Amino acid sequence: MSAALDEAAGTLLAVWEAARERTTSRLSSAQLRAIMVVEQYDGINLRRLATLTDMLLSSASRLCDRLVAAGMLEREPGRYDRREISLHLTPAALRLLAELRADRRHRLERILAGMSPEGRAALVRGMREFDEVGRRGEAPVAEGWPMLQPSGERIGDPARPSGEPPVARTA
Repeated sequence: MSAALDEAAGTLLAVWEAARERTTSRLSSAQLRAIMVVEQYDGINLRRLATLTDMLLSSASRLCDRLVAAGMLEREPGRYDRREISLHLTPAALRLLAELRADRRHRLERILAGMSPEGRAALVRGMREFDEVGRRGEAPVAEGWPMLQPSGERIGDPARPSGEPPVARTA
């Protein structure tokens, strides 16, 4: 079963990658991943971004420098500690993510149109169950990619001390 799913997932991943190449060709995969994390955790600090993206702090800092230079990221002093830097997406980054998602959905719609109504319903039902099991933590999460609750909170976020409220943005 997992081998069949892995094979079928290749098409889904090809759709994702084609959309990424078309809309974010000027960004590396690591930069896109960082933008997506900042989108979910608006105001995140550099240390937490490095943790969530599984990068060294110095590498995350250089990556952020490049994103600032590209007009995708803004830095500002933290609300609680002025020595800490908060990261925020620019309108250009938000437009880029919206374009990426729109392209991805368009490509998926073209594939789904070729499926039977029963096949589409079964796929959606199966993917929702797959998502629910992953969110409950019953299956390992993709390492380095945040698994988000519907609220935007990351499941088992080791980078946020308990009791600290989640900082999340919804798409």
